[in-house]
Amino acid sequence: MGVSDSAVVSTDSHADWLTGPSEAWTRIYLKRVAVADFSVAAVAAVAAVALRFGAEPSPKYIVISLFLPLLWMIAVRVVGGYEMRFLGTGSDEFRKVINAGVSLTAVLALTSYALNNELSRAYLFFSMPATITLDLLFRFRLRKRLHRSRRSGMCMSTVVAVGYESAVAELIRELRREPHHGLQVVAACLAGNTTFATEVAGVPVVGDLDDAASVVRRWGAATVAVLPSPEMDGVMLRTLAWELEKTGTDLYVAPALLDVAGPRTTVRPTAGLTLLHVDHPQLSGPRQVLKDLFDRTASAIALILLCPVMLAIAAAIRLSDGGPAIFIQTRVGKGGKLFKICKFRTMVVDAEARFAEVRAQNDNDGAKFKMRKDPRITRIGGTLRKLSLDELPQLFNVLLGDMSLVGPRPPLPDEVTQYAAHVRRRLVVKPGLTGLWQVSGRSNLSWDESVRLDLRYVENWSFALDLQILWKTFSVVFKSSGAY
Repeated sequence: MGVSDSAVVSTDSHADWLTGPSEAWTRIYLKRVAVADFSVAAVAAVAAVALRFGAEPSPKYIVISLFLPLLWMIAVRVVGGYEMRFLGTGSDEFRKVINAGVSLTAVLALTSYALNNELSRAYLFFSMPATITLDLLFRFRLRKRLHRSRRSGMCMSTVVAVGYESAVAELIRELRREPHHGLQVVAACLAGNTTFATEVAGVPVVGDLDDAASVVRRWGAATVAVLPSPEMDGVMLRTLAWELEKTGTDLYVAPALLDVAGPRTTVRPTAGLTLLHVDHPQLSGPRQVLKDLFDRTASAIALILLCPVMLAIAAAIRLSDGGPAIFIQTRVGKGGKLFKICKFRTMVVDAEARFAEVRAQNDNDGAKFKMRKDPRITRIGGTLRKLSLDELPQLFNVLLGDMSLVGPRPPLPDEVTQYAAHVRRRLVVKPGLTGLWQVSGRSNLSWDESVRLDLRYVENWSFALDLQILWKTFSVVFKSSGAY
């Protein structure tokens, strides 16, 4: 690309900054992001000049190219691309880079028109897309390096969790399971601590709601996470916010609707009150039509491209034991409708007849049956499961409209009969070939965790979320994590 990794992401001879105070690693990480932004804009500008003018560039474009990296950094700064809360997690960082590129392109074009000094369209429409693309790539690499550090317990922000014991425990478990968020709970202040608990999920309890501000100062925490509790009313929360303002400590407040976020929520001041307006999820209409069109088109293309692979797998299964290559099973789809799911057979031919032998050895704690070392799985079947290749025939289910590329896990009818009322919510959308459960642990997830992820998907569905899950699926399948 013209810029080596060492030019953008320098390697420290010593990694003390990774384990130092929050201010140390955030400052260095921001510097690296800024260096990446400047470098990619410079490379894109030079490449655009060379493409447009060859060996004899116009002096005007040399000057513009010298200023472009600085203008790019200003544009990124204006849209919030250097705010640490957006760096390292989520899609907001990438969205801000794209917004900066679109905005700067518009500003340059309008300025050129206003000054009657027209810029070369070839220069403008090469340099800006190239800058955006390179910046996204390098920020992605920086993010992946940060995530690797966080999985080792480095580059973490310390958190004081405030709320009821059960909610605090759930937050601690969630942050431990997904360390890439960069948050580590180091102390807890419990509401209604009538049992006088001394610790929650291994984290010490050091006070109650009234002690939150003093605990932050004592522990030097960078963040306070306030979880829903009636005792934490508006007056107490406002007072806490004022105290945290003095130390520059971040304040996160979790709404009661924990699984509803993003575009569905807007803050609306009404009659002197600050109200959180929650829109209904987009479960029908034009967006769902777009999703269905994308699913069918993508599955048709995938079937064509993967046809040789699928034929080879089918032949290998047949040759291994002489049984059928395809396993067909009844599953429950959208609205409780039954359909036949197609998978490559990974178990012995009489696996369902032998289910009674292993029923009591379920490694899952809920309605879903999963067994780490199921004796019914064949040798080739174990390999197919590890790589998720046994799921490929489900592309036919997607093409027929029974399934989606992304959605909740398709359950068995027996599982659905055990669903609690709130769990049936996962049936309001089509089941998916992959989903949040697939990219968040697969079979390693507990029943409650898989349900929570499926419901989170239903409540916060968007086309962008589908694309994000599909992207992450390739990484999860390649690593073969959580599959058995």
